Amino acid sequence: MKAITLYDVARLAGVSYQTVSRVINDAEHVSSRTREKVQQAMAELHYVPNRGAQQLAGKRTRTLGLITTDLALHAPSQIASAVKSRAGECGASVLISMVEHPQLCQAALQELLAQRVEGLLVNVPLDDSEAEKLRQLAAPIPVLFFDVSPSAQVHRLAFDAEQGARLGAEHLTSLGHRRIALLSGPESSVSSRARLAGWQAHLAQANIVPCAIAQGDWSAASGYEKGHQLLAGATLPDAILVANDQMALGVMRACAERGIAVPGQLSVVGFDDTADSAWFSPPLTTIRQAFRTAGERSVEWLLSPSSDERWQMQLPVTLVDRHSTARHAPFQADREALAQQLKSLALMAEQLAR
Repeated sequence: MKAITLYDVARLAGVSYQTVSRVINDAEHVSSRTREKVQQAMAELHYVPNRGAQQLAGKRTRTLGLITTDLALHAPSQIASAVKSRAGECGASVLISMVEHPQLCQAALQELLAQRVEGLLVNVPLDDSEAEKLRQLAAPIPVLFFDVSPSAQVHRLAFDAEQGARLGAEHLTSLGHRRIALLSGPESSVSSRARLAGWQAHLAQANIVPCAIAQGDWSAASGYEKGHQLLAGATLPDAILVANDQMALGVMRACAERGIAVPGQLSVVGFDDTADSAWFSPPLTTIRQAFRTAGERSVEWLLSPSSDERWQMQLPVTLVDRHSTARHAPFQADREALAQQLKSLALMAEQLAR
């Protein structure tokens, strides 16, 4: 079957080849009536513009690039979804490059630049020098970063990690919890380090030293593994602050396997408010980060970048109080005391049997 060309569209619409090209490239000086005729002809012929050919010809394609971490993790996938949705509303497309390690960002950047993207969003944890190097390599294409330090000399959009840490810590202390364990994300992540530092600072203000600290990799599997570690001591924590919802899911699974009631014996607070957290059992109390807003703001900035040398936006977060947290029961016996009582009872029974 012969491929449909611009000439076929022009013939059916009764306009010139150049007019069809101007409509496809969203050029000015085309009347609404002519534009409508061309679009109707394209629809009738099922004509799809060849974006690859447009790129080779050096034409603008309104294409953005997204370099992201594993999309199997809920937070990055929700951001990617929001980016694609908002870009589509703005008449732009998004090319996504998923990298397993920050060291692969440079290769991903070069690949996206070769496809003539007009802007780049990087949702990968990077130190200052790595982020600044990517910005230089991409110039003059604007680049916006998510998981970098405020000190990096780059454009940055981030959530208020300090506010989120404070909300989680204050929520637990207001419920009377004092033995609080912490499960942070990977050390490489700026947001993970910020959440951990915020928890420690706000607990210190309440004269509380965390009873245990563990580090996961954002996955539910690591939350499950580290959850068992945090629950293995002789005395249970009253509560656990977890750096993201997926690890919190793993923690609650570990609690269920050990017969520990959430929130009856132990409260759990997550971070992110991913789409599934309201459907955990019990529904998860967590810190909401508005991923859709973040995706929308990032696209809007990339399509009309600020002229500031270093543009930064910090988005607020909120506490979502569900059912994984409850007021601390001060008279609950810990496992060590209970074990000692059982041992004493067994000894008494043995003596009576004699």
